[in-house]
Amino acid sequence: MQRCDYLLSQLDVLEAESIQIIREVAAEFERPVLLFSGGKDSIVMLRLAQKAFAPAPIPFPVMHVDTGHNFPEVIEYRDRRVAELGVRLVVASVQESIDNGRVVEETGRRASRNRLQTTTLLDAIEEHRFDAAFGGARRDEEKARAKERVVSFRDEFGQWDPKNQRPELWNLYNTRIRQGEHVRVFPLSNWTELDIWDYVRREELELPSIYFAHSRRVFERDGMLLADLPYANRGDDEPVFEATVRYRTVGDASCTGAVKSSAVSLDEVIEEIAATRITERGQTRADDRASEAAMEDRKKEGYF
Repeated sequence: MQRCDYLLSQLDVLEAESIQIIREVAAEFERPVLLFSGGKDSIVMLRLAQKAFAPAPIPFPVMHVDTGHNFPEVIEYRDRRVAELGVRLVVASVQESIDNGRVVEETGRRASRNRLQTTTLLDAIEEHRFDAAFGGARRDEEKARAKERVVSFRDEFGQWDPKNQRPELWNLYNTRIRQGEHVRVFPLSNWTELDIWDYVRREELELPSIYFAHSRRVFERDGMLLADLPYANRGDDEPVFEATVRYRTVGDASCTGAVKSSAVSLDEVIEEIAATRITERGQTRADDRASEAAMEDRKKEGYF
């Protein structure tokens, strides 16, 4: 009898695990949604969802919590990619939350709309009755991420309590919730930033251009390079200069920093990521530098 040994690569194992999670959630929940920002993690997650149900279309919508302070390149990519896949896009607007009095715009030099997304997201989940939301979080991002389960429970107020999470044995997930509760699901939990970039290269996925080195007008604040945009609240003591930079992550442009880089190709970016010892959030997110517990605080409020 002929015997064949099949050896799976690390990316094959991660991909299979993520696809199994996506299929499980789609089967168990009535109204799942995929949170899609146009960033590299959500791009990979969208690709995994596409593979999970091919040749059928993705059976749930994608949702972007739009702060209104976005990088134009990312919004252009978001709209084009969603149209290519024929997926329904739900846009939850922070500006509408401000206009409706649901949240109050921050003021001051370091004001951003990042924290305001919490109310907008929870309102959209309630409005559309979503009971499961796929997120692109990875456990290597920072300490609070590592406390998550793959299927992470949120109570009727949308809040996360790390002491009130269900045990997960191997790949057995507890998907039972009561009306008004929901779960966040993290199919990329066991991926690293380097895994994401290796997968992007293997799958030949297109990314927004800001992930690669380009010339941009920036200014320095707290050791970070922020884009010179109308809503950046730049002070007179923060001069603007041209620099060759790229972004390791995308988000609210008012608090997402760039890094100096000459990497213009996937291979060059991967070489940079393999050599760095600083996490992407530690290097590029001003709001996460405010305190070591900043991310965990926002998770407990209900956003991440």
